[in-house]
Amino acid sequence: MRVLLLDADRGLGRTLEPELNGTELHSAQTLTEGLRLIAQSQWDLILLDVDFSGAGMELLGRLHQDGGPTPVVLLAENPSMDLAMEAIRQGAHDVLPKPVPRGRVREILLGIEEVRRLRPIPTEVPDESTIVGASQGMMSVYKSVARAANSDATVLVLGESGTGKEMVARVLHSRSRRARGPFVPINCAAIPENLLESELFGHEKGAFTGAIGRRIGRFERATNGTLFLDEIGDMSLALQSKILRALQEREIERVGGASAVPIDVRIVAATNRDLQGAVAEGRFREDLYYRLAVVALTLPPLRERGSDMDLLASHFVAYYAREHARPIRAIAEEVFGAIRLHPWPGNVRQIRNAMERAVVMSDGEVLLPHHLPPDILHPQAARASEEPGEMPLVTLEEMEKRMIRRALRETHDNLTMAADKLGIHRNTLRRKIAEYGIEN
Repeated sequence: MRVLLLDADRGLGRTLEPELNGTELHSAQTLTEGLRLIAQSQWDLILLDVDFSGAGMELLGRLHQDGGPTPVVLLAENPSMDLAMEAIRQGAHDVLPKPVPRGRVREILLGIEEVRRLRPIPTEVPDESTIVGASQGMMSVYKSVARAANSDATVLVLGESGTGKEMVARVLHSRSRRARGPFVPINCAAIPENLLESELFGHEKGAFTGAIGRRIGRFERATNGTLFLDEIGDMSLALQSKILRALQEREIERVGGASAVPIDVRIVAATNRDLQGAVAEGRFREDLYYRLAVVALTLPPLRERGSDMDLLASHFVAYYAREHARPIRAIAEEVFGAIRLHPWPGNVRQIRNAMERAVVMSDGEVLLPHHLPPDILHPQAARASEEPGEMPLVTLEEMEKRMIRRALRETHDNLTMAADKLGIHRNTLRRKIAEYGIEN
């Protein structure tokens, strides 16, 4: 390996030589000489004194802006927190005090060698919401989306929470002839039942207490575009009837209105519920189900997508490394090993959150296992700590509080996922959180 030392102190090079046995060490004592060596050769590591020719920080920023792959370690006689933070912001690989701790440069070189044996993250990073995957299940989804997109057919997207149903809906919209129109989403489970009808269909002035003027609903706002009805499986039978009429007649009535309003929208619906089971139990209208499922797409859960876990992890690490300005270039293979062992009940949403957390907690150019959330790195220990065996009796209220806190903790405060885990409606969960004064 080849190391360049930029420092006016000739003695530092002589101090480092014994521990860099087998490493080619070159030194420059002036800025002119240093720039010449930087331009002439490729280096595995540059050691740069902060006071080098009075331009150490300026040179660090220049090396970073030039986009060179060479790691730069800043040396300082009296490093401070402010200096370290500014150096890292300017792209420094590390900051070391002078005299340099024995063996530290050698450790850095070994780390650089290790990075070259690791899996690099993608260099071109698409948007966070890009659908990523090459598994057989996802290839089937891609084909169905491609066929359905360029039509006005109503599409029903099925899949567990966090599998990316809204992302698919947005792709269906963007690839359709309605792409120039609006994409209007609404989560049917997130709005109280007494407000949902007005939110969907709008209302006239005086339709109810507080209706001080006409309100245009989501159906009308989506004119010439796409209306995305998320979590439609949570809708009441009464509202299901009105949705069915809107689909059949291509018109709606505002709450308190006396006349029909024609609509021109494409409907994409989604749910994590078993709608066919709900139909059999009388909780979902069969005629509405068939109206919605003209084209039905089922997104596979992450645990069934095999190597897609690796692709998603790399994608999100690359995306969040750029977003949070982290110098990550590679991911240790042990990280992928831990990812493959995790069941991912929260699917793509959960792995995205886990990778963002890992990126934020990272401290170098390699994402390592200890950067992962504890429940992913040590799933058995996490489960053991949550299953203590025989517990002292507590009130049902206290037990309910504990279960809500645990569900919120496990889903990173995602109310929809937490409600699913607890087997209750999201609105019920909201009410209980407020009732018990639980912070989330």
